Amino acid sequence: MTLYGVGLGPGDAGLVTVRGREVLREAEVVYSPGRLSRSVATEHVPEERIGDLDFPMTRDEEELREAWREAAAEIAPSARDGTVAFVTLGDPNVYSTFGHLRRTLAAFHPDVDLEVVPGVSALTAFATALGVEVAAGSSIALREAARGAAPTGPDRMVLFKVTDAPATHEKLVEAGYEVTYGRRLFMEQGETLVTDDPADLAERDYYTLAYAERPEARVEQATDAFVEAGADGGRAVTDGGDAERLERSEAALSGDEVGR
Repeated sequence: MTLYGVGLGPGDAGLVTVRGREVLREAEVVYSPGRLSRSVATEHVPEERIGDLDFPMTRDEEELREAWREAAAEIAPSARDGTVAFVTLGDPNVYSTFGHLRRTLAAFHPDVDLEVVPGVSALTAFATALGVEVAAGSSIALREAARGAAPTGPDRMVLFKVTDAPATHEKLVEAGYEVTYGRRLFMEQGETLVTDDPADLAERDYYTLAYAERPEARVEQATDAFVEAGADGGRAVTDGGDAERLERSEAALSGDEVGR
C-alpha cells in the first residue's frame, strides 16, 4: 500500500488542503513527530488513529539516526499492509523532518511506496501575513538563522528558526537589510506576532521567521504604471518617461508574461 507524507500547513487546521484531509480520513494510522503537528492532525483524525513518534532533542547525529531507524521500522509494516500517513507542519519537502524519514525508508525499507501531499509552507504563509509580494522577476532565498546567525548575500531572504532575534537583527541591519519578523503565523497554538522590533522577540521561540530585504531590491512591475498614473485612471502615463514605461509594460505583457 502507501505511506503518505502530508503537509499540514502553518498550524491552522483550516489551512490543510482538501487532498490532505482526504488522505487523513483514509489512513489507518497517522504518525505525528511532535505536539504541534499532532494538535492540527487531531482536528481531522480521531485520537485513537494517531501514532506518536519519539524524536530526541539532541544534536548528536548517531542518536538522531537511531531514532529515525526506529521510526521507519515502526511505520514500514503498517505502510506495507495499508494506508498510513506521516504529517508535518508546513510542506513535507520544505525544511521538514519528512526528508529524514524518506531517506531512512529508502535505505532500510525500499519496498514501501511513498507519496507526498504538499501543504502551505511557512514561506508562503509568512509572505501573506506580512503582505510581502514575491513578484515576477524577483527572487528570494531561504536561510536558517538559529542561535543569532545572520546569513547575508541575497537581496531578499526568508529566515527560519530565528531563535535570537536581537543578535540576528543587529547583524542584518549592519549589512544593509530592512527586517520584519513573524512568530507563530497562522498557528492556533501560541501568540501570533508581527513586528519590526527585535526586542518584542527576545524570548526564544523556534517558530519565529524573518523577512530581510535590501531597500533597493524592488523589481519594477508592468502594473506600477497604474499606481503612478493615480487618479487619472491611466491617462497620465502618456507623457515622457511614463509613456516609455507603459510601452515597456505592454511589450512585456504581450509575451509569455501573460501566462504567468
